Amino acid sequence: MNILQLGKFYPIRGGVEKVMYDLTLGLSERKVHCDMLCASTEDYPAETIKLNAYGEVMVLPTRLKLAATMLAPKMILKLRRIAKYYDIIHIHHPDPMACLALFLSGYKGKVVLHWHSDILKQKTLLKLYAPLQTWLIRRADSIVGTTPVYVAESPFLQNVKHKISYIPIGVSPLKSDKEEVAHIRERYGHKHLIFSLGRLVEYKGYEYLIRAVADLEDGFHLLIGGKGPLKTSLEALIQKLGVKDRVTLLGFIPDEEIANYYDATDIFCLSSIRKTEAFAIVQIEAMSFGKPIISTHIPGSGVSWVNKDGVSGLVVERENPEVLAHAINKITADPVLKRQLSEGSRKRYEAYFTRHKMVEKSLEVYDRLRKIENYEYE
Repeated sequence: MNILQLGKFYPIRGGVEKVMYDLTLGLSERKVHCDMLCASTEDYPAETIKLNAYGEVMVLPTRLKLAATMLAPKMILKLRRIAKYYDIIHIHHPDPMACLALFLSGYKGKVVLHWHSDILKQKTLLKLYAPLQTWLIRRADSIVGTTPVYVAESPFLQNVKHKISYIPIGVSPLKSDKEEVAHIRERYGHKHLIFSLGRLVEYKGYEYLIRAVADLEDGFHLLIGGKGPLKTSLEALIQKLGVKDRVTLLGFIPDEEIANYYDATDIFCLSSIRKTEAFAIVQIEAMSFGKPIISTHIPGSGVSWVNKDGVSGLVVERENPEVLAHAINKITADPVLKRQLSEGSRKRYEAYFTRHKMVEKSLEVYDRLRKIENYEYE
């Protein structure tokens, strides 16, 4: 069985490309031939990266950006040349460039459409892309979401429910440096540490999380990792609320240091406010350390399916600093509850969100398609 993961970018920065890369690596390590075809970003050079004897990452140059999407015309030519060698193309949405390449490739084999999220904010892009998106939904032999909630409620998938399933995103457990973890705890005076991680953009709802900390007593410290366009306005809010000694914007955290912050924290908090947050891989990374999660309920999103209320953490109303503060207080004030949620968080991670589980579920989808193909052939 030869599989191609198609879409998005290299180097790995976002959740979609992380899923693609982890699937390519996980499948190829199990001696299933699996490659990844993607476009470059951040001026990364075009190259082919050999992962092992069964998989490689083919990075093609990005030439320009149009209507909020990266264009890599060489992807079309490359896919036309290599498509015939693959039994299944697993395309990751939303990615108009990858969809266009598949449309023009002449590929006749099976297609798995991985529906990570709807196109929500880029209205111009959606208007241009709509005919291709409709074609892709129709062309796909199987459509998988990351949670049952998101694909069930997506307005674009209502007429194709007969071919929809879901594959939860999975990650390998992160490993921390215990010395560095201790240093982080010491740096913030052994206070209750609340950690959040993501780009400093509006839909992450950091304004409400910072306001929540302003409602807490002095024994808490909020750490927010990530960079983005709202850095200056969030710094101004921190200054205005007088919580400079209780909120730290950490900026970009190198990959090798992220695990230390997860491990050092008491609670991981996801304060997102829009369906743009479809899953939040950061939740399951924190869960791999057995951390209680506080997340917000976002209609149509899978976020609060990932973090099950009362099992792995608490799910609260979005855009509400008071309920965020109350949830933080509730967990830290009750050692029994905190221990129960910690244990539930780790168990839920192991049950649903390991890379092994994601690879297994993908193989089930591929095998089902191959059986259908063999039956049709017979």
